[in-house]
Amino acid sequence: MEAQSLAVKRAEVEWHNFASFGQPERALAVYAEQNRRRGLVIRRHLDFIGPMTPFLEIGSAAGHSSYMLANEFGEDGFALDLSADALRHGIHLMDAWGLERAPVRVAGDAASLPFRDCSLRFVMAYQMLSQFMNMESVFLEVKRVLAPGGVFLFAEEPLKRLLSLRLYRCPYYEHLRPWERKLYDWGLLGYLVRDVIGAQQEESFGIRQNHSMGIREWHHLITQHFAARQYQIFVPERGWGERVVKRLAVKLDPYGSEWRAAKLLGGTLAAVCRKAGDAAGAAPAMPSFETLLRCPDCRSDLARDAAGALRCEHCGYQAALEGGVYNLLPSAEKKELYPGDREDILDCSLPGHVSRLGEGWHELEGVFGNMYRWIGPRATARLTRVLMTPQRLRVRGYLHENSFAGGRHPRIEVRVNGSSAGAWDLDRTGVFVLEADVPEAGDYHVEILASPVWRTAEDDRRLTVILSTMRLIPRE
Repeated sequence: MEAQSLAVKRAEVEWHNFASFGQPERALAVYAEQNRRRGLVIRRHLDFIGPMTPFLEIGSAAGHSSYMLANEFGEDGFALDLSADALRHGIHLMDAWGLERAPVRVAGDAASLPFRDCSLRFVMAYQMLSQFMNMESVFLEVKRVLAPGGVFLFAEEPLKRLLSLRLYRCPYYEHLRPWERKLYDWGLLGYLVRDVIGAQQEESFGIRQNHSMGIREWHHLITQHFAARQYQIFVPERGWGERVVKRLAVKLDPYGSEWRAAKLLGGTLAAVCRKAGDAAGAAPAMPSFETLLRCPDCRSDLARDAAGALRCEHCGYQAALEGGVYNLLPSAEKKELYPGDREDILDCSLPGHVSRLGEGWHELEGVFGNMYRWIGPRATARLTRVLMTPQRLRVRGYLHENSFAGGRHPRIEVRVNGSSAGAWDLDRTGVFVLEADVPEAGDYHVEILASPVWRTAEDDRRLTVILSTMRLIPRE
């Protein structure tokens, strides 16, 4: 089974741009709370974990937990994520939190890690394994790069819930309807939804979610690959609806543990897993970091030149230090996930997007990597085909709550070269992604028709929705 398709990886890169940069103050508050929780887990299992240098965090987003490990625990290592832009946000973390030490930041793929065999003592991952259809591929890579006796800590991974009717999927709390929020606050919404609250929102973005793992399935996967392990489970208590069931399940458990409650109500799992073999003695100092890496194309050694770039003498692969980040994705993936300012892409975060704009766009707004433009009832753009494979149009935007004022129902239609490619009725505020196949052509004239149109007292522009990217992608 493929671990992740290229389409999912593309969506994850886009998601981290939005999530990390769209609301920097909110993101910093979320990161701080996550680090508080994650620090507590590490400290609880510190005797089992042992020395952590050199460490690696996979799926690190902005790398905030890697900064915690470097500054609060004094360890040295790497923060790795598919999104180079999310990793670049680390400079803002250092400024906002007054940090002195930073991890080496690497854009890379968790299912194909650019590290040498047995090169690391500690690998950690948070909220990322469930984004792989084949989680075992990540376990195999982690086991490969860990030194004998090294430790893999993963946490905040969902446990499949038994007590649920699995009727539908929900977005995150801030995008719930009023009646859904009331049920959530009472602890009853979890009995209706199919999987983790928030999964629907990420799925609609193109990120696939694997929520098939219960405690038994996690334990089976871990024991296949690791010699020893410690677990910590967290069972929700959202309102009286979950609190009553959790307390009853704990009372009926023969050991008074929360394992039975976790089977019934789900929750999240933290696992600390040790690789077979004898660990080295005292933790060595962090070596020159390039000595721990390998070429993502040919798997040969990488060297660092006088300009700070990483190079492979065997196949010629190279990665410059760009904004504090080395992009060590395989060449084919890097070309597609980071295409730059291309004629088949309208990305408001790139200066060249202006040449592809037509009518109906307002001025550029936004911060960091999440730039966008409001449109009126009609906006046009022109994209030129670059790849010869069958194409699909992907449009990313944001729906404001004013679109729902007065009971109105937002609608977006996309026309390509004069013909309708699709029409969508949207029922929630927040980020949306629309995708539609497009016919064979060299150039594409794209029209976006959106309603309802609204204004505010402070702004006399005619507004409908926000658009941030529009691009042609290969069909899969």
